[in-house]
Amino acid sequence: MPQIMPIKALKDTSLISEKCHEADEPIFITKNGYGDMVLMSIELFEATQKKWNMYSDIDISEKQIKEGKVRDAKKALSAVREKYGL
Repeated sequence: MPQIMPIKALKDTSLISEKCHEADEPIFITKNGYGDMVLMSIELFEATQKKWNMYSDIDISEKQIKEGKVRDAKKALSAVREKYGL
């Protein structure tokens, strides 16, 4: 379940840091009862960034397949081996 905290909780930076490192998900900060910010640890951010990059790569690959920008794997490997003498 997501953690939701009011913006005034940001005054206690040590507590916020501790909560960010304990949580395995982002912490949502509200202002006047509405969503305002999202906080997370660096480790969680980096893991999330890796997922976003992977999803982006998959999306690019799917678009290339739809556009017919594909090559036979055996032919592509043969060309690389021939080019580099492998």
